[in-house]
Amino acid sequence: MSAGQPAGPIYRDTRDLTPFGSPQVRTPVRDLAGGVGGILHTALGGRNGALLGVDGAIPRLKLITGRAAKAVYEAIFHNTDPNQLISTGRANPGWAGLCYVMAGLMAHKQGSYLRASELLQRGLTTRNDDDANQFASGYLTRLVTRVEVAERIEVPVLFSEEAVFLALAHSLRETGNLEAALQTVSSLPPSLPAALARCSVAFSLGRDKEVAVWTEGLLNADDLSAALLLIRARSLRRLGAAAAAQAALKEVLRRRKTHLALRNDALTDRALLLLDNGRKSLNPRDWLRGRPAELETFDVIRKDVEERRLWEQEWKQLNRE
Repeated sequence: MSAGQPAGPIYRDTRDLTPFGSPQVRTPVRDLAGGVGGILHTALGGRNGALLGVDGAIPRLKLITGRAAKAVYEAIFHNTDPNQLISTGRANPGWAGLCYVMAGLMAHKQGSYLRASELLQRGLTTRNDDDANQFASGYLTRLVTRVEVAERIEVPVLFSEEAVFLALAHSLRETGNLEAALQTVSSLPPSLPAALARCSVAFSLGRDKEVAVWTEGLLNADDLSAALLLIRARSLRRLGAAAAAQAALKEVLRRRKTHLALRNDALTDRALLLLDNGRKSLNPRDWLRGRPAELETFDVIRKDVEERRLWEQEWKQLNRE
């Protein structure tokens, strides 16, 4: 088995605290409301939606901080253009790695996934000075990155290893680099968001057996686990394990508080599973074997009718004579 492919479940997280917030299931209504709400929030003097998200108020910059820290602070918290962060990193080589990472997160937030993947990878491979690392631990811990770990499933992540790697994996997935996305997310500590991101990519790659092994024994405790169970059911369905797929869908529907969109997906998948089973019960070979018999019977009946008609004609001729 290759690196990053464990032989058992990958969703158990033993940490007391994780950087993840409550997941959200995206729907057309929620997207519309979020867009209108963001416009109103900005119009009323709120924080610009293109800026990096912050949990709470922006941390205040200390007076003793040096010139490089002030430039990076302004480029992160009061700027919407990744180019400013790139320029700041070039002007301060010891801060370049941090600047590239933050520029990558900004590009990811704005939907520029190709650029985000390039910037994040460059930032992760560039070493920072101690001053840059201290700045990150002191000012960036409340930054929030919203990452789509699976289709329509978004998770807010505080600035951390998970935030950067999940954003990179999402950017790689959006640009079609599925193998690289799987390798990226496989390096993260075990957690439901990371497991969902990994299984989503593995399912897209057709690695259904691995998805089945990774999700063995999973219960529907929240919407993340419900989404993971949906992927498990679809992989099992492709593997032909109808009973196990049915059990996974039943577990999705068991919890009443499961998001309506996920419940609807489970009902749709269950209907498709029943349709597959119905098709299998109608054996095409048996059906084709029955066709000649039907045609044969029809030919016999038609021959009997024709012979009876000829017999009646001969009988009428005999009576006339």
